[in-house]
Amino acid sequence: MTRGVDELDHKAQIKVNDNGSLRITGDVELVDKEGNSYQTKKSFSLCRCGNSSNKPFCDGTHRKIGFESKPRAK
Repeated sequence: MTRGVDELDHKAQIKVNDNGSLRITGDVELVDKEGNSYQTKKSFSLCRCGNSSNKPFCDGTHRKIGFESKPRAK
């Protein structure tokens, strides 16, 4: 199967937010360990602090608990 030019030009992006979530933007499929798909939008956030009550999605709890992490690519 050959991809069209438009498909190759648009990569999904994962942004590591300072002291917060992973922001996923683009056409991606999020699946659990068994391969079941989560319902997502074109942009969504995944929990990085481990305390969300809506895992794997972020619910903003990182702000309440003072989660701190600011990794940078090297």
